Amino acid sequence: MNYRILGKTGFKISEISLGTWQVGGKWGDEFSHSNAEKILQTAADSGINFIDTADVYGNGESEKAVGRFVKSRSERIYVATKCGRQLNPHISQSYQPEILRKFVENSLKNMGLETLDLIQLHCPPTEVFYRPEIFELFDRLKDEGKILNLGISVEKVEEALKGIEFENVTSVQIIFNMFRQRPSELFFEQAKKKNIGIIVRVPLASGLLTGKFSKDSTFTAGDHRNFNRNGEMFDKGETFSGIDYETGLAAVEELKANFPNQDLAAVALKWILMFDEISTVIPGASNPAQATANLKALSINDLTDDQLALVNSTYEKYIKKSVHHLW
Repeated sequence: MNYRILGKTGFKISEISLGTWQVGGKWGDEFSHSNAEKILQTAADSGINFIDTADVYGNGESEKAVGRFVKSRSERIYVATKCGRQLNPHISQSYQPEILRKFVENSLKNMGLETLDLIQLHCPPTEVFYRPEIFELFDRLKDEGKILNLGISVEKVEEALKGIEFENVTSVQIIFNMFRQRPSELFFEQAKKKNIGIIVRVPLASGLLTGKFSKDSTFTAGDHRNFNRNGEMFDKGETFSGIDYETGLAAVEELKANFPNQDLAAVALKWILMFDEISTVIPGASNPAQATANLKALSINDLTDDQLALVNSTYEKYIKKSVHHLW
């Protein structure tokens, strides 16, 4: 495993880490603590020392599993969680300092921890990034010893740029992959200037970039890839990176032709890691084998200039016109 510094936190974390949206079972399935423990053990045994979760994953069960696991290990494992998505309606007015404080305290209780390494606002509405009182709360929580660092999880580059204007923001979690390239423009540059850690989520475009899907692929009723393709439940960009499914399949076929006899998922993760502004990438896993498979990117060579050009050509041909300006 290779390790990178998570911006102003100073944490030295695994460049491939673990996102826990689907830990415990496939998306939409009932949470399985035994499955979650196996995935977490496999990840840590492989050198992963950074785990990202959220209070809404499994209605708090993911946090409980992560907390129990971290306390069972002797090595330092950094835990990031998120808050805000429990709010209903999920609008700016619902974000209030005392409500967010309660969410943080509930996360501490769920995980059985005294301090959170990193708490992240969980993709709040854009208006929240213009409310200093929300960000000031986390300075007080830090003074009280309840958190070590504040981060933000965002949907849009504009939100990331606004969020890092607050001095206490140490990291940004953002979607970035072969099909979502806009963050590598202005945002990466500004994040580097401000020493902001970048956590990349949805690195495989909800599985599209594994190259294993087809027009005949089906998803369970509770899987967001089945019910959120047009943003019915949350931001459309979270599902297949906002790309029309059939268009995404066509782009994937071109990538597979350009990278014959290679594991496309490993290539896609390696492409992300070639950006030195990035601190870590957090692919998910619904079983231990997937957690291990995510690490294949560590053993392949960097993409050549010609291969990078092929990736960009596919993006320009299939993706950019419909996606680039939206996020």
